[in-house]
Amino acid sequence: MAHTHPITERPVNILLRLEGAAIFGVSLWFYAGLGATWWLYPVLFSIPDLSALGYLINKHVGAWCYNLAHTYLIPMLLAILAALGPADLWVMGVVWLGHIGLDRAVGYGLKSRYGFKMTHISLK
Repeated sequence: MAHTHPITERPVNILLRLEGAAIFGVSLWFYAGLGATWWLYPVLFSIPDLSALGYLINKHVGAWCYNLAHTYLIPMLLAILAALGPADLWVMGVVWLGHIGLDRAVGYGLKSRYGFKMTHISLK
């Protein structure tokens, strides 16, 4: 019998993907409520992927940059700061959360420094 890594077990993988899909859906719902223009959503949505440019340096820096931009911490901090300051932070935080959620829903996870396809959702 082949040994599998616990995170690649189907029930856990499905839960992580469903969680991501839910966050993406909530992001769209909040964005609609903000009254911001919809052309801005895909523009802001693409910004976190610029973090992959770290891979031009090496895979360790690339994974660190990518993971920093693809964890829920920074967009949640933006949302908290938006309560104290400009609403633009709220818009970016909501879209950023949506980006991460959609990534998780389609199976993209936080990267291992050993390989771009080795993630917390599926180790390949």
